[in-house]
Amino acid sequence: MVKVLVVDDSPMVLEMVSAHLKQHGLEVIEAHDGADAVEKLKASTPDLVVTDVVMPRMNGYELCRWIKSNASTKDVPVIMCTTKSEEFDKYWGMKQGADAYLTKPYHPPELIKTIKQLIS
Repeated sequence: MVKVLVVDDSPMVLEMVSAHLKQHGLEVIEAHDGADAVEKLKASTPDLVVTDVVMPRMNGYELCRWIKSNASTKDVPVIMCTTKSEEFDKYWGMKQGADAYLTKPYHPPELIKTIKQLIS
């Protein structure tokens, strides 16, 4: 079973995304911000990370840099899902190592399609 770490500081968004991924047969681990995600990543390496960008303690850009600079997680695909929709935001996210960048609100099938593309 594919294991996905979902990172978002909004409990409602975290619950919605997690439920949608579980409906599609994915195992979900939840983290409430980037720092929480790092602890989860140290305990268990997921197959993919879906993260928000704007979060307390450690934002999504910082989390992505940490993931891509760590030997045990550098090959884990990262999808950024955020309200930051300017072209520069997407450029900056990809420059940090993100493998995909979706702007909120997005259509749930788009997230599933992106996950399937990255783990195939």
